[in-house]
Amino acid sequence: MTSPLPSEVALPPLAPPGPAVPTGNNLFPIFLKLEKFRVLVVGGGAVGLEKLAAILGNSPATAVTVVSETFLPGIQLLAEAHPQLQLRHHAYTHVDLVGHDIIFVATDNPVLNRGIKAHATELGLLCNVADTPDECDFYLGSIVQKGDLKIAISTNGKSPTVAKRLRAVLSDALPNELQEVLQHMTIIRGKLAGDFANKVKSLNAVTAELAGGPAYESPAAARWRKIATASLLAFAAMLVFNILSYYVTWHQVWDVASNARMFYIFVAIGFGAQIVDGLLGMGYGVVTAISLMSINIAPAAVSASIHTAEMFASGASGYHHYRFGNVNKKLFKVLLIPGVLGAITGAYLLSRFGETYGAYVKPLLAVYLLLLGARILTKAFSKPGKARTKHKKLGLLAAAGGFLDSFGGGGWGPLVTSTLIAGGRTPQYVIGSVSVTEFFVTFASAVTFFATIGITHWQIILGLVVGGIAAAPFAARLAGRIPTRWMFVGVGLMVIVWSLWALRKLFM
Repeated sequence: MTSPLPSEVALPPLAPPGPAVPTGNNLFPIFLKLEKFRVLVVGGGAVGLEKLAAILGNSPATAVTVVSETFLPGIQLLAEAHPQLQLRHHAYTHVDLVGHDIIFVATDNPVLNRGIKAHATELGLLCNVADTPDECDFYLGSIVQKGDLKIAISTNGKSPTVAKRLRAVLSDALPNELQEVLQHMTIIRGKLAGDFANKVKSLNAVTAELAGGPAYESPAAARWRKIATASLLAFAAMLVFNILSYYVTWHQVWDVASNARMFYIFVAIGFGAQIVDGLLGMGYGVVTAISLMSINIAPAAVSASIHTAEMFASGASGYHHYRFGNVNKKLFKVLLIPGVLGAITGAYLLSRFGETYGAYVKPLLAVYLLLLGARILTKAFSKPGKARTKHKKLGLLAAAGGFLDSFGGGGWGPLVTSTLIAGGRTPQYVIGSVSVTEFFVTFASAVTFFATIGITHWQIILGLVVGGIAAAPFAARLAGRIPTRWMFVGVGLMVIVWSLWALRKLFM
C-alpha cells in the first residue's frame, strides 16, 4: 500500500469566516510593556519633549535614549528625574539605531525624518514619525487613565485634536471610584465558585453598573437589604401611626386631605424640595423654608416641620440612591457616626437654649458657604484634569454639618455636599452617599426634638412627607445624570442662594 502523495493528504476543515471587518480604522490596538523594550527618541525640541513625556508618563521605568544636538530644559529636567533616561549630545547617525527596538522621530527636518524612517525599516524596527502619518508604523493614542483603567483613543492619524477632545470628555465622565472597582475585582474573581460560564455570568452582574445597569448586590447583601427595607417601613408606619393617633384623629386627617387646599400646597412644596435635594444633594431645607415662609408660616413652625418631614424624605431618597448604585460605602461609613453625634448635640443645645445662640452661628455658616459657592462656580468652568483634593478630616466635616443642621436650622447638604464636590469628588457618589447619611442625621435630630419639645403642625409635616416620598425615586434616578459642569453650576447657585437667604436676616 502506497502512502498518499502530499497533494492527497486530508487537510483540516477551514474555520468559518468571521464577521466582516468594517472599513475605516484598521489599526490593531495593543498595550505594550514598554519597559521591556529599548526606545530611541531622535529630536530634543518641543515635539521630542511631547513624545518623551507620553512615554515616561505611561511607562516610567522605560529605558529611553534621546539623540539631539540641543535639548529643551524640560527634557533635561526629565533626565534628572529618570536615571534610565540618557541624553546624547550629537547629531543623528545610523549607528544610533543599533541596540534599540522602537524609534520615535521628532526632528523639525522632514528630509532627515524620512531618512531615519528608511534606516529603521531596513533594520526591522518599529518607527513613529511625528506629524507624518504615512511614515508611521504605529500611532500614539490620547490616553484616559483612572488608576489601573487605561483607555487609548485613536483617530487613525486623522485628527489628534479630536482625540484630545474625546479624552477630555471621558476623563470628566468616568468617575474616580472606578479604581476602587478594579481593586475589588481581583478579590471578587477569586471568591467566585462554579465553572467558567458561571464566573462570567457573575462578573457580568458585578460590572453591569459600569454600563448604566443596576448596581450589583451579592445574595447576602440583597437579603439584608430586604430586611432593612421592611424594618424601615415598619418603623416608619409605627411612628406615623403613633404620632397621628396622639395629636389628631383619622377623621381630621381625612378632612385635611380631602378639603384643605393648603395640604396640597404642602405636598407640592415637599415634592419640589425633594427633587432639588435628590438632584443636587442639598437644598431640601432651603427650598422648603423659603416656600413656607413665603405663604406666611411662622418661622418656628417651619423649622419644626422641616426637621420632622425631612427624616422621611431623606430616608426614601437614601434608599433609592442605594438602589441605583449612587452610594460610596467607604464615604458613608466615615460620615455616619460624626454626623449623627453632631446632629444630636445641636438639637439638644437648641432645645435647651433656644435660637438665641443659633443666630450667631448661621451668619458664619452663610459667609463660608457664599465663598464656597463662588469657588464651585469657578470650578465649573475650569479646565478638566485637575487632581482631586483629599479631605483628611471628613469626620470633623460631618460633625459640623450635623451640628449646624440641627442647631442652625439647616446646613448638612450645603456644607458637606458642596465641600466634597468642590474638592473634586464625583458628584453622583457624593450626592448619594451624603443623602443616605442624611437620613440617620435627620432621624437623630428628630428623635432628640421629639424627646425635648414634642411635635407640632402635623398638617405641614404630613404634606411635606407625602410630597417628598413621592419625589424620591425620580430625584435619585436623575442624580448624576446632568453633565458635571452644570451639576457644579447648580450646586454653586444653590449654595449662594442658601447663604444669601440666611444673611438677609442681618439686614432686615
